[in-house]
Amino acid sequence: MKLDIPTLELAARDARGLAMDAITKCKSGHLGLPLGTADVGAVLYGHSMSYNPDEPRWLNRDRFILSAGHGSMFLYGWLHLSGFDLPMEQVKNFRQLHSTTPGHPEFHETPGVEATTGPLGQGVSNAVGYAVSAKMCEARFNTAEHAIFDHHVFALAGDGCLQEGVAQEASALAAHLGLDNLILIYDSNNVTLDAMAPVTQSEDTAGRYRAYGWDVQEIDGHNLHEIANALDKAKSATSGKPQFIIAKTLIGKGIPEVSGTNKAHGEAGVKFVAEARKALGLPEETFFVSPETRAYFACHKAGQKTAYAEWEKKFQTWRAANKDLARELDDAIAGKVPDLLKVIPPFDPAVNIATRKAGSDVLQPVAHAMPLLVSGSADLHGSTLNYIKNGGDFNRENRAGRNLHFGIREHAMCGLMNGLAYDGIFRPSGATFLVFSDYGRPSIRIAALSKLPVVYIFTHDSIGVGEDGPTHEPVETVAALRAIPGLDVIRPADPEETAGAFAAAFEKTDGPTMLVLSRQNLQTLNEIPVDVRREGVFLGGYIAKKEAAPLSLILLATGSELQHAIKAAADLGPGTRVVSMPCFERFEAQSAEYKESVLPAACRKRVSIEAGVSDPWFRYVGLDGRTVAVDRFGLSAPGNTAMEVLGITAAHLVEVARSL
Repeated sequence: MKLDIPTLELAARDARGLAMDAITKCKSGHLGLPLGTADVGAVLYGHSMSYNPDEPRWLNRDRFILSAGHGSMFLYGWLHLSGFDLPMEQVKNFRQLHSTTPGHPEFHETPGVEATTGPLGQGVSNAVGYAVSAKMCEARFNTAEHAIFDHHVFALAGDGCLQEGVAQEASALAAHLGLDNLILIYDSNNVTLDAMAPVTQSEDTAGRYRAYGWDVQEIDGHNLHEIANALDKAKSATSGKPQFIIAKTLIGKGIPEVSGTNKAHGEAGVKFVAEARKALGLPEETFFVSPETRAYFACHKAGQKTAYAEWEKKFQTWRAANKDLARELDDAIAGKVPDLLKVIPPFDPAVNIATRKAGSDVLQPVAHAMPLLVSGSADLHGSTLNYIKNGGDFNRENRAGRNLHFGIREHAMCGLMNGLAYDGIFRPSGATFLVFSDYGRPSIRIAALSKLPVVYIFTHDSIGVGEDGPTHEPVETVAALRAIPGLDVIRPADPEETAGAFAAAFEKTDGPTMLVLSRQNLQTLNEIPVDVRREGVFLGGYIAKKEAAPLSLILLATGSELQHAIKAAADLGPGTRVVSMPCFERFEAQSAEYKESVLPAACRKRVSIEAGVSDPWFRYVGLDGRTVAVDRFGLSAPGNTAMEVLGITAAHLVEVARSL
């Protein structure tokens, strides 16, 4: 559609009015970005991006991520004007209970919202993940006859996003990978929340991005010609580099009393809205959209649908010619996963190996059964052992590679995996040492909030790390991860539980899973049947050793400590039951009857053992029970010595149990 500057300027005015009215009505929100970048939005949604509002998950749409999610009325305004299923009633219910216009954009809640954003910088890393997914799609599904994937990924970020470390990690990686389908627009308004930007930053942002390896343009963010030309140039670039557009804008444009100052960031301008609306030429009627704007976007939507229909014809031709690829793509979109336990062969019962090594062995048949599973590591493939053999490396030369090298960028890794998962085609997994999960925790939290099927393969799970000392011994980390709603944390006890853990993780499609694996070798628990160990992980908790006399004592354990509980039970008498608890979250999801069958309320004599802090276990041992735990930081010594000194042994468990 031809660039219609006067009408798009009118649309930008109307979008400013919607933001003013919505934020004024609910008495909260952020006016600065929606007003300051309305002209950018007009060009993006009215000219530059390819999308179909009636098919918001169209495979070849251009993706737009609002990294600066506090400015959510920018996104809601343009989605409404563009014809997405976001009626005016929802715009008027901005930030209200059960509306589809929450305070920050949330995935699954609003058609056209590609990612849950708000924590600054997250959207930049998500956009990089989307761009990686697009390149993988091109390599996997495009053919010489039909290029069904050739879209771009746009993101809008502000100073807050670019100050956050996750954005810098992701930006460096995007350039290294040559993601030339990524266009990052920087809303450069010289303002942060507390003060003007020079109070906290003085770097040359353009120079920094050029040094990373991006193409950089600087434009007037209120000049629609410049915006359109910059976007057109970015979309047609042939440099092989991601594109960075610095749009110089006036924050809060349209409310002169606060515009250009940090007061414009939030709702401080609300008290001036009435006069501002008059100055913009808006009528007294609130939530007004001019007939010209409505007509323009109706025509634009029709044009977008025509382009979509042309693509759909090509897509159907591709489907007919590539039935296996089409089936693979359909299964991915539907979240279809095979029965993974059937493809994982049993382990040699004579082999005692670390669960990280068992995980490496399990990953190979799982990856074979799931051809769109991808794996990555934060510079630790040699330790986390999650490399897909014969999968190749994803890089500039090989977009079909299934192994991602993230470098020492844990937060970017987790944010990028979210982007892959949002796109919904590839199944992302990534690895580092468990103690470094704190570097990626904000993205892990968002994955849980957004119900993304991301799998974390995090190793070196306890004081068994040993010689590396307390900095690398995550005694409190598992407990902290268990506190995240919607995140399954699985700590398998041996190779067969590891098989169950990987199967459970990759078969789960409504949220993330953290696989917590050991560095040290563990005993293979042949006392427990293979199927009981594997299927027990799916249940979260199960009876690993049943009492041979009236039940008098329950020992609970997880991970590497299950071997100690089984050994201790032999010394504590035939009335002792051992319960393996690989995943608290899965156990809590079981029926009350099942949980009672495993942990009968009548037996109050209970002791837990885990090489971590005791807090999570009181849910199961109760006021009458005890915990064998590590409620202090670890120490530097061989792993077995650390376990002995800190009391994570069968002998100490027996001692504590007898003290009840």
